[in-house]
Amino acid sequence: MAPIPRLRPYAGPALFSYGFRPFFLFGSVYAGVAGLAWLPVFTGELTLLSAFAPRDWHVHEMLYGYVPAVVTGFLLTAIPNWTGRLPLQGMPLIVLVTAWFAGRIAVTFSAAIGWFPAALIDAGFLVLVAAAAAREIIAGRNWRNLKVVSLIVLLATGNICFHLEAHLAGAADYSIRLGLAIVVMLFTLIGGRIVPSFTRNWLVRENPGRLPVSFNHFDAIVVVASAATLALWIITPRSLGTGIALIVAGTLQAVRLTRWAGDRTARERLVLILHLGYAFVPLGFLLLGAASFDVLPAVAGIHAWAVGAVGTMTLAVMTRASLGHTGHALVASRGTQAIYLAVVLAAVTRITASLAPAYSIPLLVAAAGLWTFAFFGFGIAYGQALTESIRRA
Repeated sequence: MAPIPRLRPYAGPALFSYGFRPFFLFGSVYAGVAGLAWLPVFTGELTLLSAFAPRDWHVHEMLYGYVPAVVTGFLLTAIPNWTGRLPLQGMPLIVLVTAWFAGRIAVTFSAAIGWFPAALIDAGFLVLVAAAAAREIIAGRNWRNLKVVSLIVLLATGNICFHLEAHLAGAADYSIRLGLAIVVMLFTLIGGRIVPSFTRNWLVRENPGRLPVSFNHFDAIVVVASAATLALWIITPRSLGTGIALIVAGTLQAVRLTRWAGDRTARERLVLILHLGYAFVPLGFLLLGAASFDVLPAVAGIHAWAVGAVGTMTLAVMTRASLGHTGHALVASRGTQAIYLAVVLAAVTRITASLAPAYSIPLLVAAAGLWTFAFFGFGIAYGQALTESIRRA
């Protein structure tokens, strides 16, 4: 039997030939723009026509704007590998991209068009993504990956709740924690698959010796404990029981990370950055656990996840996937390494700003600048690869 072709015959723009191309490119540029806009919005120098309060707009556009773009790009690229089916391209992909753009515009101008129409437009994107992913996974009978679709459905639900909570209560709190918890679980599930896998592949080829421990009962315990802890954190973020659970889950996540042999990957930046990005997952649990005992401000743990894990893990995945799926060598160039350094420093600086309020403004400025540099840098460094035809050997 002839192998299934990777792509249908396609004569349109290369940008719309595979899901990762438009979503990685536009998502990264949007993350840079949103990061650049946040400080003047925060200080009142820039006023948006959004029905959301400034903080809620900032959080929403990271959790329910940028992250879904990258997750969609990843899923539309991974699902054909999981199922053996052909990827979405051309007009169906353009429809999804247009729905994502429409959501960003609707949210930013929701005060002008009304919160309810904006919510409908914005919610439509994740609903479409969940439907498209479920259709492909079910058609390919790849049942074990339906759990990823369930997280997309939860993220869509969190987005709807965000709009409702912000409108009815004046600010979003529960739905922010819900969205962040879902993103952490996405990293726990998907990161738990790709980090040890890519590490193993590189070590077997380049650095024989100790390998990552394969998924076993311990990993299952970590996943269940993390999910239960996050559910508790969503409901009662400051209770004693939640604090203990957060510290236990963070410790388990840290032990899980040490089992993946990341200390042996220093020579391969494309792999090392995955370990550094995942390290912000246990760090967020531990910092939030400390916050439950009033040792630290909760915002430090939140930004360990929202800047550290989100920023670093998504850039790690986008750079690697963009190189591999456009026919380029899997090598982290100096520009790529500069992007990695910038996003890690952005996370460390943002966490430090939470812990050192006397220096918060200059640290916030530095963190925003580093974040913007990292995501605009990705757009500049990878824009050509994402918009040109695939290189053939």
